[in-house]
Order: sequence, then C-alpha cells, then structure tokens
Amino acid sequence: MTEPEPESSPRFGSGLAFAGSAYLLWGLLPGYFVLLAPIGPFELIPWRILFSLVVCVVLITIVRGWRSFGRLLRDRRAMLALLAAAVVIYVNWQVFVVAALGGQVLQASLGYFINPLVTVLFGVVFLRERLRPAQWVAVGISVVAIAVIAVGYGSVPWISLILALSFGTYGFIKKQVGGRVDAIGGLTVETAWLLPVAIVQLIVVGSITGLDFGRHGVAHTILVALSGIATAAPLLLFSAAARRLPLVALGLTQYLAPVLQFITGVVLLHEQIDLERWIGFGLVWLALILLSADALRAAGAARRERRVLA
Repeated sequence: MTEPEPESSPRFGSGLAFAGSAYLLWGLLPGYFVLLAPIGPFELIPWRILFSLVVCVVLITIVRGWRSFGRLLRDRRAMLALLAAAVVIYVNWQVFVVAALGGQVLQASLGYFINPLVTVLFGVVFLRERLRPAQWVAVGISVVAIAVIAVGYGSVPWISLILALSFGTYGFIKKQVGGRVDAIGGLTVETAWLLPVAIVQLIVVGSITGLDFGRHGVAHTILVALSGIATAAPLLLFSAAARRLPLVALGLTQYLAPVLQFITGVVLLHEQIDLERWIGFGLVWLALILLSADALRAAGAARRERRVLA
C-alpha cells in the first residue's frame, strides 16, 4: 500500500484535487437526480447498478485488469466482505435517491454531516479505540443535535440516521479489505452482487407502474445511462485521493459533499428549514469543528513526535 505523501509533495496537491473532485460530484448528485424526473427512485437505482457495472467492465478492460480481478473472485473472504458492502451501499443509494426525489435533501445532507461521528463510534465499538475528550464532546453534541432536529421534525430523522450508518458501515468494510481489493475490482464485484436485485426490482416496478427509461426523449435516456459514470467516477477519484493524502486531510475534505447538498436543498430546491433544524445543524457543525480541530492537533503532535524520534 502506498504511503500518503507529505504536504510538500506534488502528490499531496493532486490528492486534494482528487478528493475535492470526488466530494464535489457527490455533493451535486441530488440536483442530478432531480433532472431524471419523472423516473422514480425504485426504478433509478436498478439502472444505476446496471450502468455502473457496464462502466466497471469497460474500465477493467481498458486497464487490462481481468487477471487481478480473477484472483479477487477466488478470494472467498474478500468476496463475502464485498457482499456485505454491496448490501449496505444498496441501502444507502436507495434511501439517498428517495430523499433527493422526495424533497428531503436537507435530511440527506445531515446524514453525511453525521457520518464522521459514526466513523468515530465504529472505532470505539469494533476496534476498541479510546476516544480523546474532545471526541467525546463532539459525539455528545451530535446526540443533542439529533434530539433537537427530531423535535423540529416531530419524528426521528430516519433518513439522516440510515444514510450515516449505512455509509459509515460501507467505509468500515472497505477499510478492512482495502489492502486486498482495488477500487475498480471492488466496485465491479459489489455491483455484480446487486445485479439480481436490480433485475428483480425492474421487473416489479415494470409490472406495477411501468418503466420510464427510454420513454422521455433521447436526452433523458442519456442522462439515466450516465448514472453509471456518476456512481463510479467519485468512488474512483476518492480511491486515488486515499493513496495520496494523510487520513486527516482526507477526512476534512469530506464535508464538501454535505455542504453542497445543504445548499442544493435550501437554495435550489427551496426546502423549508425551521428554527429547530437550524439549531440542530448548527450543533452538528460545532461537533464537526471540534472533531476536525482535535484531529489536526493530534496529527501535528504525531508529526512532532516522529521528528524527535528521527
């Protein structure tokens, strides 16, 4: 595995560009999905899976990666891990598209704001990591924020929680197999696992309401087909960034996507945001500031310690 580059390296700058591009694309996805109306969320996800698989097959062919892909198929543990990753990313994609097409983009953005805090909790629960005081404070503030938002909504923000937990779980699984699975091969296996689900879902949707794909002009059909690229491109950019950036720098860039989603919900889609939700979002942002500041402090201390030891 390639070590992340120091900030003085040109690769650090390219890593930031890759990470920023990935999160920029993720941040713009709600607006893109709105353009695909009148196609519904339960038809869109199967097409997204099918076209993503096509993109992955083309990419493996271009980079001549079929031999390494064959080795991956024989790795039983990796295949089972990628099956679990496929299940949680399917949940994430489906809920996200339902939110984007159902006027709940703000709830979706909240889920991705909460995601770093979920990652911290996963470290405690599954990896037995010990939290620093600032991290505990950040987690506590986020719990209060969710409670405040729940009062504002009149119910628990399930969309936000499901998105945060599913993407947090996906990231955790991918981290566990990251040394054995490359980005293209992993995404290919995940979408291949989901292929039967996509086919069944299209059959069900077609029998109940009929399929909209191909019925609303050439431009609309092309936009739906491009959902495969819209899915694969940010994942591959993110993988390239992860090989070049320290974890702290990579983590700080992830806030770009939910910020753009928040702006899309408020400015472009005119979603209403009442006082309770402003307070809740403000508390989540405060928690993220604390978490980021603590991560930067810890990274600086680690660098100083390495210099002393050297």
